[in-house]
Formats: sequence, structure tokens, C-alpha cells
Amino acid sequence: MSNQRLIIGFHAVNARLWQNPASIVELYVQDGRQDARMRDVLAKAAAENVRVVHTDAERLDTLSKKARHQGVVGFIDASKNHVDLDDVLDHLTEPPLLLILDGITDPHNLGACLRVADAMGVHAVIAPKDKSAGLNATVSKVACGAAEVVPYITVTNLARTLRQLKERDIWIVGTDMDGSSDLFHFTAPQAVAWVMGAEGDGMRRLTREHCDMLVSIPMLGSVQSLNVSVSAGMVLAETQRQRSLAT
Repeated sequence: MSNQRLIIGFHAVNARLWQNPASIVELYVQDGRQDARMRDVLAKAAAENVRVVHTDAERLDTLSKKARHQGVVGFIDASKNHVDLDDVLDHLTEPPLLLILDGITDPHNLGACLRVADAMGVHAVIAPKDKSAGLNATVSKVACGAAEVVPYITVTNLARTLRQLKERDIWIVGTDMDGSSDLFHFTAPQAVAWVMGAEGDGMRRLTREHCDMLVSIPMLGSVQSLNVSVSAGMVLAETQRQRSLAT
């Protein structure tokens, strides 16, 4: 099946079992493992009628391409993953908090960003289809389950999507070292989409032009830049801090 995608390890498998078990094609588990984590996976898989194949560690190594699989890997139908941005926004009962990733091609960075997004209550992560890391086993592994619960929406035309967000009264705030304000003196709008560019290259020109404002992250030490997931964590945490003070 062309839409099949591999997930690896307990975090990714458990998240999928609890959030979207119908998307699981089959699970492969290491024969002979009887620890509590494996018993929980097997019990949930049985309850959801998910097909389980018991196999040896060598086959799991092959399936996972020698990634650290913890004795469990699965194949999912990625076509059952699709989430539409309008569906997300139409069903919110609080101001939207979105994370837009422009040009993030490293799957480890994407996985870390999804993990941060889940921790900080982001409603959706948006990225262009071109020049972006897609969801794969590495992303799911690094995200520790967040890739299975945070909507990750890829769009054909990011500039058009930014315009559509503005039509919904969502402010587009880019992060840039030359921003007109810094994060410590910036009041985040209630409805906001934070835009993060790749480390070094930053946002693409057209993306930058669609931002309502640019905000810098103060760098008080000797380093000149941060990993994108660290930067995302800082701006999202500050946004949630401000929201908590307003309630």
C-alpha cells in the first residue's frame, strides 16, 4: 500500500493505539517480551482488533532499518491521517494557537517541533509540501507520540494559507533576528500563528512579507542562533504564559 508509513517504539505506537487505532494496518512485536509496557500494547491492540505479528528481534531490526524500536513497530495507513485546517479552526473553543514551519527539512527538527507543539497546546502545525520534512518513522520516534496527536497539515501554497489565516483574524508573527520587537517585550495576539524558518536561512522572502510583525528572540550569550525546536518552545511558552495571566 503506497500510503503505508512506519512507526517505531512505544511512544508512537501507544499514541496511535489510543488516538487513531483504525489507521493501524498491523503491529510487529518482539516474541517473548512480557514486560508491563508490552502487555499494555498487546491488551490495547486486542481491544481495538489490531492485527499483531510476533516476530524476532532480527526482523524488527530490518523493518525499522536498525532504529531503536524497543521491541515494537507498526505500519499505519497514512491516508487516514489527513486533517483539514478548516476542520481544526472551525471546532476550536479558544483562540487559535498555530505553529508554521517554513523550510524545516530535517526530520529530527520536525519531530522535536511536534513534541514542543503538543506540550504547549498548539492546535495545528502547518508546513509547505515542498522543501519540508514529511512525517516518517524518524519524526514519530523523535516526537515521542506527538506526531500521532498534533495535526500536521501540509499545504501547497503557504502564502495563500497565510492570507486565509488573516481572513480569520489570526495574526501572523514571524521570528527573525531583525524583528521590530523582542520576545520579552511583545504582547502576543489572542489568535496567533507563529512562523519559524530554518536555522541559518530563516523564513523565505514571500513568507516574511506575509507576516504582520516580526519578533526576535534575545540572545544574551555568545551563540547567534538556536535550534528551531528550541526557538519554537520559547515563543509558544511565552504565548501560553501571557494567556494564563489574562484568564
